[in-house]
Amino acid sequence: MNTITRRQALGTSAGALAALGLTAAAATAAAGTEPASAAAVGTARTVDEVYQGRRIQITPGAGGHHGGHHSPGMPSVRIDGRELHVMRNADGSWISVINHYETYADPTSLARAAVRDLQGAALVPFGGAA
Repeated sequence: MNTITRRQALGTSAGALAALGLTAAAATAAAGTEPASAAAVGTARTVDEVYQGRRIQITPGAGGHHGGHHSPGMPSVRIDGRELHVMRNADGSWISVINHYETYADPTSLARAAVRDLQGAALVPFGGAA
């Protein structure tokens, strides 16, 4: 008797899901619209505001994070002049080193949440160097 193994079932399911994802992406591209995550790439805008007594500055596309090894489209996010390391998830949401467990729709809401989470503490440079 020829039975399918769990590994074969998972492999077949993963392949089918990947094919469905590619088909959906192709259909979206053919329709002339962009997927939400691709359209959200340009959501970073220039921001210079004071939020809860802290200065937030966001410059889109600066790409200067840690020697420029991030993609050129990454915004530079600063709190009181110190860089906040931010990352973009595959679904278009944003996270920071302050809180990896909660995602945000844009860098501005992420920076405001970081200010709340810092509770007045200074932002330490990424890597712990003072």
